[in-house]
Amino acid sequence: MFLRSTRTSTQTLPARLFMRALIVVAMALPCAAHAQRVTLPLNGLWEIADSVSPDVQPSAYTHHVPVPGLAHSATPAFKDVDEFQSRELLSNLMEQGRYSKSDYEKLGNASGISHQQRNYFWYYRTFHAPASHSVALLKISKAQFGIAVYLNGQKLGEHLPCFTAAYFDASKAIRWSGENELTIRVGAHPGVLPGNVSSGTDFEKNRWTPGIYDEVSLMAFDGAGITNVQAAPRIASSEVLVQTELRNFSAEPESTVLQQNVSEWKTGRAVGFSPAITVTLAPGETRLFQQTVTIPGQHLWTPEDPFLYRLETRTSGDSALTRFGMRDFHFDTVTQRAYLNGKPYFLRGSNITLHRFFEDPDSGTLPWDEAWLHKLLVEIPKQMHWNSFRFCIGPVPDRWLEIADEMGLLIQNEYMVWIGHPDWAGIYREKLNADELTAEFKEWMRDNWNHPSVAIWDANNESWAPEFGEQIIPAVRDLDLSHRPWENSYNPPAGSNDPVEDHAYLFYETATSGKWRFRMSDLEAMQGMAKDSFTTKTAHALILNEYGWLWLNRDGSPTLLTEKLYPLLVGKDSTAEQRFAMQAYLLAGETEYWRAHRRYAGVLHFVYLTTSAPNAFTSDHFTDVKTLTLEPHFADYMTQAFKPLGVYINFWHEELAPNEAETLTVMMVNDLAQPRTGLLRLQFLDDHGKSASSIQVPFHLEALGADSYNVTVRTPSATGKYTLTATATPSNAESDPTVSRRWVAIKPTPTTDRGAIPQ
Repeated sequence: MFLRSTRTSTQTLPARLFMRALIVVAMALPCAAHAQRVTLPLNGLWEIADSVSPDVQPSAYTHHVPVPGLAHSATPAFKDVDEFQSRELLSNLMEQGRYSKSDYEKLGNASGISHQQRNYFWYYRTFHAPASHSVALLKISKAQFGIAVYLNGQKLGEHLPCFTAAYFDASKAIRWSGENELTIRVGAHPGVLPGNVSSGTDFEKNRWTPGIYDEVSLMAFDGAGITNVQAAPRIASSEVLVQTELRNFSAEPESTVLQQNVSEWKTGRAVGFSPAITVTLAPGETRLFQQTVTIPGQHLWTPEDPFLYRLETRTSGDSALTRFGMRDFHFDTVTQRAYLNGKPYFLRGSNITLHRFFEDPDSGTLPWDEAWLHKLLVEIPKQMHWNSFRFCIGPVPDRWLEIADEMGLLIQNEYMVWIGHPDWAGIYREKLNADELTAEFKEWMRDNWNHPSVAIWDANNESWAPEFGEQIIPAVRDLDLSHRPWENSYNPPAGSNDPVEDHAYLFYETATSGKWRFRMSDLEAMQGMAKDSFTTKTAHALILNEYGWLWLNRDGSPTLLTEKLYPLLVGKDSTAEQRFAMQAYLLAGETEYWRAHRRYAGVLHFVYLTTSAPNAFTSDHFTDVKTLTLEPHFADYMTQAFKPLGVYINFWHEELAPNEAETLTVMMVNDLAQPRTGLLRLQFLDDHGKSASSIQVPFHLEALGADSYNVTVRTPSATGKYTLTATATPSNAESDPTVSRRWVAIKPTPTTDRGAIPQ
């Protein structure tokens, strides 16, 4: 006997009504009347049970779980949920001496080790269907690890990919009157999937969390169905090219009228439509149709002004709503710059590794909490002057990209592939199946290509694999009618204007060896690039989307990758406060340096959100992730380092003599499309914040320009600890000053070793 929950949730949010409404009411078109699609959200509280076998459904359900959400949020909780160690993780631990080589070799070709007495979770709920239609289409937006779907006891099919939407024809199984029973089997860990399916590869992920982590809905319509719409802006001609995929679900030929209507998203004001066309589809046929809608006086989308349009696609028996923005984003190899709507644009931001955050002890249901998401993706990024993110090693729920569209963020969207180098112990070639990844990439692009926030397709992370550039990317890139650039990690770029990523971890060798291999004073002679890099040596535009190697857990303790580093930086007996202060100081200095030299089209720090735990390799910068409280030193220093008006003191002396003239180079950048003028003040501040010595000079920067100023300032006459600051104050009274800081000790006989960092 089933123990069924009587609680379901279909709560929606005002900004999402047009996408999530139970019955979608579309505005009238200037042609004959059309029917409407009815969309029934199936989110809320589901029942859940587990099993070892894939074939025997549970006889009882005694747990409940939110959808969207993860199985670790079930109540009562399941034992050992998420407990799976991947092959990549174990190889990483083996290389670090934390896992035995003999145990690792016992893996054979297995994808990892499950530490739980289950292989599957079964999700169950009931629902009442809307009024009868000829077609019912079930959508599970994302679930891992592999799903099988049953409706009223009939199996609708399976979908194994973990990062893309699954669609199932439920027309023959649905009960249009009465109660329907929906059951979804979800793999409990990656080990249940075939080796060729991408369940995700990550050398630093400790736990693997199953669940339906995006929305579930049922769509009902008549006749030929709209199975996909792609809206591709053409800003040069103020048009949007619309590609509509229609499918005839019936066993008879189907004729239908197809038309497009565009309006402003917020106001609803109609701005354009396409002439109606009549098309005929053979039984079971799927076909693409292209139409163009002119948008007079187009309003371009930018992170600073994220203006959105709504496209309504109509047939005789179906309708679909698509949101899009009029924008173009690309890179240029000749100038090595990114261009937004035809103008140079500098990316500033960070990384989010959501699938690592899923394993965080505090993650719970936070990734689906609207207020938490707004603070994560809107409030804090604006505070930090970020205009972009890399969604790293794994896609996010659809709502995340909707918020990025609405609030203005450019996203480097990365698939969950990190296989490293063929020489690494963790890789096994069966994981890289070019045909399977090509099929998955097609679904992934289909799911995301209407988001103006999605600016870059990112095929993989830190991987050397010719299959991406030679087979996979060429097979799919033309499907995107917006012609987004592709980023191909450490492989050669796949297109003539594709960017190349760089991961410049200056402290890597120092952290791994426990001996000084890099000192901040080395930056004074460097020209904006790391000395050594795995990055493909090309003339293409570069994106620095990882740097630092300075991670601290949220309690201030070093992570597994920085245990040897912080004793060198702040001493063996340092406090968490001292470590946090040093981390922020160095990260800000690096950020200023990378930006000042203009070698990169984008500078994205690693990492803004991830897991924090005793066995974590990296960590983020929150002291409380539930309230999204940033560590104060990080917020203080990095807010300054990422301001559009950038300031960098190319000076890393540890000690200076008193009362001497020092000529210092201050480098400045202007990320804005208008000139900046003002005053640059160089001064020494004592422990009480009082100025001991200062000088002021004017500055002038062209739009999107950069310049350097050699400024001579006298050192303080009194010995002690000081903060050397360079403060750029714009003439525009509404603009805040930007501050660069260096810690300096004034001593009668300063050391000539400028590498150590003042304690």
